[in-house]
Amino acid sequence: MLSEDKVFDTLKNIKDPDLQKSIVETGGVREMKIKEDNVSLKIALARTGTAEQMQLQQQIVQAVKEAGAESVGLRFDTLGEEEVKQHGGSSQSQEEKTSLLSKENKTKFIAVTSGKGGVGKSTVSVNIATAMARAGKKVGIIDADIYGFSVPDMMGIDQRPTVKGETIYPVERFGVKVISMGFFVEDNAPVIWRGPMLGKMLNNFFNEVEWGELDYLILDLPPGTGDVALDIHTMLPECKELIVSTPHATAAFVAARAGAMAIKTNHEILGVIENMAYFESKLTGEKEYVFGQGGGERLTEELKTELLGQIPLGQPDIDEENFAPSVYDREHPIGAIYANIADRIIEKIGK
Repeated sequence: MLSEDKVFDTLKNIKDPDLQKSIVETGGVREMKIKEDNVSLKIALARTGTAEQMQLQQQIVQAVKEAGAESVGLRFDTLGEEEVKQHGGSSQSQEEKTSLLSKENKTKFIAVTSGKGGVGKSTVSVNIATAMARAGKKVGIIDADIYGFSVPDMMGIDQRPTVKGETIYPVERFGVKVISMGFFVEDNAPVIWRGPMLGKMLNNFFNEVEWGELDYLILDLPPGTGDVALDIHTMLPECKELIVSTPHATAAFVAARAGAMAIKTNHEILGVIENMAYFESKLTGEKEYVFGQGGGERLTEELKTELLGQIPLGQPDIDEENFAPSVYDREHPIGAIYANIADRIIEKIGK
């Protein structure tokens, strides 16, 4: 039976990366709840939103699981200024490194958003990024859907970023540099963070990841108009946006909210992509409009933008040796549609 004492003993071996003292000694274990073999922890550190914190998350989850836990949920907080000084540290610095957010940076940002979940926004993000890379552009993608991260799995990525000091080096796949919250949790563990913490993590992805030179950075946003979308609008005033919807009237109606938010914050809407537009029979070539028709067109009229493409229902050809369950080859009919969309985006933005 897993006990609090056993978990505390395990955590005594985990050090706060800034104070170099056990998180038990610093009083960093703020909360612990054990229900059967499931452990929930709230940990306070001298600094949060850093590369070291990401490494620490992995250490804690691995150590607590080795002690007998089946699953581990983590929340993070910041130690008080007096607590930090008591253990020989200094308060959290607000200084930022030169990053993608600097004025000197020439990267073009493209946020991919939707009004609701389940419309294929991440699939669109991954395939546009891949198509741009195939067109010879230097491309990165941030899986900014902090709670519903899926990009690594979609692209068949089974490795993790390299972390050296306070610098994170993204994973590269199909010529696209990738960073995701999914790289920093163990065994699909839940991410239980409030708004301010999410903003810190996004800042970390911009400031502490060594992206190198990029032409475009794709941001796969969570659906809706919540904390992450608001943070992106604040951090990236020059960001462009793609709105993803389906032909269904309700999906288009909800997507209009995300578009309205972009307009109010002076973000340029590049266009609408209608996903799951139809199903085309391989035998007869007939098209069946499974989710109805017209949603994409109505959305473009409301947002005064253009329909960049209609993506049919389909599935990539699976290559077991080069596994990527959501990435279409350039020769695939749907891959060709994505290539045309990418070309149109590059034409509109310029580079």
